[in-house]
Amino acid sequence: KQQESFLRFRHFVSSLCSMSDSDDDVPTLSADTLAALQEFYNETRNDPVHQESFAVGAMEEDWRMSQFWYSDETATRLAEELVQEAGEGGRIACVSAPSVYQKLKQGVVAGSDRVSAVVLEYDRRFAAYGHDFIFYDYNEPLSLPAAVAPQSFDIVLADPPYLSEECLRKVAKTIKYLSKSKVLLCTGGVMEKHAKELLDVQLCSFLPKHSRNLSNDFRCFLNYPSRLLNV
Repeated sequence: KQQESFLRFRHFVSSLCSMSDSDDDVPTLSADTLAALQEFYNETRNDPVHQESFAVGAMEEDWRMSQFWYSDETATRLAEELVQEAGEGGRIACVSAPSVYQKLKQGVVAGSDRVSAVVLEYDRRFAAYGHDFIFYDYNEPLSLPAAVAPQSFDIVLADPPYLSEECLRKVAKTIKYLSKSKVLLCTGGVMEKHAKELLDVQLCSFLPKHSRNLSNDFRCFLNYPSRLLNV
């Protein structure tokens, strides 16, 4: 039964991936498809295969969308930080950072069952995670569902897909809309000046790593004091 559930999950992902590959425009999922995805998600969330479907790397990176997953260690460390800073009953938004969202939902990070998390992502494959998925195009930074209220998340983690001032500036608009106050930004070290100007964040000592070693100097920036990421 575990294998059957995971195969169903992969089938959903493959179907969504096929839609993305075959259509020139961004695919729009029908209400029936979304309902089926949510039903699948609800059915399997308490299944032992649940952890496997949320494993970092359960969905392959797509370089065409500038996707580079964090290493398991980095995803865990960032998830721990989010849980600590969100607090009991806190709400977490992961913007273009699906591997951290996956780690939060795996149930392997202490306290992750006491917070809620959503993933804002351009890649429609992540619609397989049901209502936690919010389609996000950084080119339209405030084009969000009406149900996503302003300043409704206790902490926002964002990893802009491109190392450019334009991309960061647009993502910063989304961050400011979503966050009550706390911001955790992961991006290239070369963006430090722009990050400070746009989000008033400071470089921290933690060095995030990716599953495929990137040549870029990748760093984390915060607008609050952190014990976990400044050690």
